[in-house]
Amino acid sequence: MSDSPDTPATGPTGAAPDDGSARDLGSEPAGRELLPTATPARTRAAVRELVRPRRGLAVAGFAAMIVATGVGLLVQPLLGRIVDIVADHHPPGDITLPVVLLVLVALAQGATTALGLSLVSRLGETVLARLRERFVEKALRLPLEQVEKAGAGDLTARVTRDVSVVGEAVRDALPELARSLLAIALTLAAMAALDWRFFLAALIAVPVQASTARWYVRNAVPLYARQRIATGSQQQQLLDTVAGAGTVRAFRLEKEHTERVTRRSAAAVELTLRGVRLVLDFYNRLHIAEYAGLAAVLVTGFLLVRGGSVSIGTATAAALYFHSLFTPVNAALVLLDDAQSATAALARLVGVADQPSPEPEKPEAGKSEAEKRAHAPRPRTAAEAEAKAGGTVTVTGIHHAYEPGRPVLHDVDLTLRAGERVALVGPSGAGKTTLAKLIAGVHRPTAGSVRVTTNGSGESRDGVPVALVTQETHVFAGPLADDLRLARADATDAELRTALTAVSALDWVVALPEGLDTVVGEGGHRLTSAQVQQLALARLVLADPPVAVLDEATAEAGSTGARLLEQAADRAVDGRTALVVAHRLTQAATADRIVVMDGGRIVESGTHDELCAAAGVYASLWEAWSGTRATADQTPMHHRPDTTTLKDH
Repeated sequence: MSDSPDTPATGPTGAAPDDGSARDLGSEPAGRELLPTATPARTRAAVRELVRPRRGLAVAGFAAMIVATGVGLLVQPLLGRIVDIVADHHPPGDITLPVVLLVLVALAQGATTALGLSLVSRLGETVLARLRERFVEKALRLPLEQVEKAGAGDLTARVTRDVSVVGEAVRDALPELARSLLAIALTLAAMAALDWRFFLAALIAVPVQASTARWYVRNAVPLYARQRIATGSQQQQLLDTVAGAGTVRAFRLEKEHTERVTRRSAAAVELTLRGVRLVLDFYNRLHIAEYAGLAAVLVTGFLLVRGGSVSIGTATAAALYFHSLFTPVNAALVLLDDAQSATAALARLVGVADQPSPEPEKPEAGKSEAEKRAHAPRPRTAAEAEAKAGGTVTVTGIHHAYEPGRPVLHDVDLTLRAGERVALVGPSGAGKTTLAKLIAGVHRPTAGSVRVTTNGSGESRDGVPVALVTQETHVFAGPLADDLRLARADATDAELRTALTAVSALDWVVALPEGLDTVVGEGGHRLTSAQVQQLALARLVLADPPVAVLDEATAEAGSTGARLLEQAADRAVDGRTALVVAHRLTQAATADRIVVMDGGRIVESGTHDELCAAAGVYASLWEAWSGTRATADQTPMHHRPDTTTLKDH
């Protein structure tokens, strides 16, 4: 997005002001509208929807784990049998069979456990992969206005931290939790098979464990949810501070921004410490349950053996069964920690993945041939080019405020006629970028309307694409051809070269080590700022929209490549309805019409000659710019500063 002064200037970096007033730890930062979080019921339903197509894999995995757990339960009776053989003074050879069976049980349990964990892990990874795909698909289609209100930190935390938490839970917690729950259920059943009184003795620990689990869940769910919010707020503040580092230094605001980061970090740390204390209390309560349960089983065994109801070996097996419950019970309850954290993260992912998809395009039936061609993702014929130029933009009574009570635009009316190129100029903070974003559909106006029509068809904006090109263009890692095909996936190499030729970029692309196949972006061939903007303009040519909005799209070139980039921009918007937020007044001078903004209002409109003759705001800007240019022209080239930008005035 353009880092323009007429974006909501709530602070030097654009961040919402933080007056340091007390707020609940982990609460939503002032001025932020976080992305939605799914309810627990919706989260469970989403998981069922993801698992349903893989029911066979789920059944096979859990069946293997049941077999593994059942086989493992033979260990305690075999050990009890050995105790009875020794207690009854049987010949030493009688121990051979139980020992051999113990070895076979160990081998069988190991094999079936490995198979079960493998199947359950595959199920978890498959479901997680599908969830990630849905999340990314919906995240990329979120309205930019919604993302900006939430802050990049919220979305970043979900893409990184939340996905990581859920991934770790799927890989580690889910298989272990499933195995632990099966072990608990089958072990209790085995104790009842030995003698129902052992089962009753073991149940003494259940009330303590159940109350501990309820207490933990009741406290952990809101705590981890607040941790996620606090982490997102911390990341947002870091992003805001780093992004505005230049402004922070210029205004000597290092201390203030450091304090903001410190407060956000302290809130996250405090919530983390609360979680540690919660877990410690959780373990203390579990130890009480273990002591009470084991004591009850041992006392029961003593009484039953003394009464002749069971043998010493059976009592030993019962005690070993209960002791073996320590690991699965503790694991299951401890995994509630991971489960609650993962559930909170999962709810945040599902909240985004559940966002409604953009409305589908209108059915082809009933559309004119010109309208159908307007949506076709292919090069246009001469007749279609005429239809393309028919995009008309009508802005009526626009008011807009990023924050209540702080309006940025006031009652703006503007019409862009079909095929007309309009330059938008004005001093910094006039509202140019805001108006451009409203027309491009990035924001929704607080009041008023923006309507785009094609040849009088009456279609709304949703029916006609409006392309926005800003001074901040991202180059994706990968072959340059793939980067261009983001605008049109089915474009041929010949069409890519045609688009590059239109923006005077083909020569340097051909000169790259591998031409269109050269890897660019992160870790690839480094492109200059001007080359990056040429790629953005080439994407515009490939997308071929009827309406284009250029928000200072040539600002990053500097003086050296300014003219070349301006010519490329002119060719890219040729034949389209275009709104150009002019960074240099040479762009405005060649436009069909110039619209001048000041204080969030349109104050002048006309051609270059008309506005210069009117001796108004534009004439003053042009005179100041021309004077600076004249001075610069008399300066030796190697001493000449970049004074050609409108922002300097």
